[in-house]
Amino acid sequence: MKSLAARAAVTIDARPGELSAALAGFGLFFCLFSGYFMLRPIRESMGIQGGVDNLQWLFTATFFSMLLAVPLFAWLNSRVARIHYIDWVYGFFCSNLLLFATLFFLLDDSVWLARVFYVWISVYNLFVVSVAWSLMADVFDAPQARRLFAFIAAGASVGGLVGPAMSALLVGVLGQFGLMLLAALLLAAAVAVKHYLMDWREVLGAGRPGAEHAESPKRPVAGNPFSGLTRVLGSGYLLGIAAFVLLLTTASTFLYFEQARLVAELFPDRAEQVRVFGAIDFVVQAGALLSQLFITGRIAQRLGVRVLLTAVPALVCLGFIGLALAPSFAVLAAVMIVRRVGEYAFVRPGREMLFAPLDAESKYKAKNFIDTVVYRGGDALSGWAKALLDSLGHGVWLVALVGAVGAAVWGAVGWRLGAQADQASRRTGGE
Repeated sequence: MKSLAARAAVTIDARPGELSAALAGFGLFFCLFSGYFMLRPIRESMGIQGGVDNLQWLFTATFFSMLLAVPLFAWLNSRVARIHYIDWVYGFFCSNLLLFATLFFLLDDSVWLARVFYVWISVYNLFVVSVAWSLMADVFDAPQARRLFAFIAAGASVGGLVGPAMSALLVGVLGQFGLMLLAALLLAAAVAVKHYLMDWREVLGAGRPGAEHAESPKRPVAGNPFSGLTRVLGSGYLLGIAAFVLLLTTASTFLYFEQARLVAELFPDRAEQVRVFGAIDFVVQAGALLSQLFITGRIAQRLGVRVLLTAVPALVCLGFIGLALAPSFAVLAAVMIVRRVGEYAFVRPGREMLFAPLDAESKYKAKNFIDTVVYRGGDALSGWAKALLDSLGHGVWLVALVGAVGAAVWGAVGWRLGAQADQASRRTGGE
């Protein structure tokens, strides 16, 4: 009779020696997302507290914060050995969480503190997740990514389920101060898991094909603070990924702004808003988890990355059309849930598979530039575009129409990128 470990390996399609690393990757994302989703309902209510009409300003502030942060972290990446880079990044954000915990203890009702925290956590989330996926693309090769990234991403969904539950259970006892301390502890735990993964890469991953030519993690990543930008501008493949992310953020931002507007109108009480956002988060993470465990990996193996990157934009396009025909909170919530489940379960793992065959500078600096500056730049641009469309006074149908067109283009770009990744995998004999 097969052992429990052997059964687990078969279930997630892990080959000999890979199960422990896959579980470690799962655990790392569990820690990150448990901490983030404990704080996410607080962030959403603070965005409303700062004024729904001011959300585009918060998105713009987040973008400019990214412009300042990315070169600094890229400079650090060029000075610190790759094996220690995450220690520095996560250590910095741990100290930030401790500072915010103290400030919220002293200044609980400050509108400006709410706005600063909203911007900060928007920066924090993208950075810690982007760096974590850079680590995964560094640790696992392309065939391993196709088999294991869906399971590893499921750690984020489990964390996304546990985080809101912990927030609801503990906020009355610990308050916002205690939740931020707990999030800092989970981030520190993620650092410990990262050390195991890098050790596994060195020991068990060393025997995989091409390992002898791999760049050493004991050296800093090549390049300068702006090499992420120059890498993207010099590569049609990376430019395509950047365009894909821009179109993704356009669809996401349009839906997000409509959600904030309708929640503010229908649920004026702050506690009720937190409950609504928490309920949506729970449904999203449960749906994403089931998809990641039972669907995503099979699609990647049998139908290819192109299907992962195209199915969700197609559904979102149809959702925008439905919203134009029936502009209600129920329809919006359904489209929002489909979009977020699809992003976590299909788009994000598929997008990360695109980076697995690339060099370290592309995995860390170009990827970080796309995941942060391009992503938040797309948020800011689409936020102002949404405000402009609202000012024209044509109601939800115009926003939905523009969103449907954007989603259709998003799907076309995803199909092209996925086709390139699938062709490259066949040429190299990928599984």
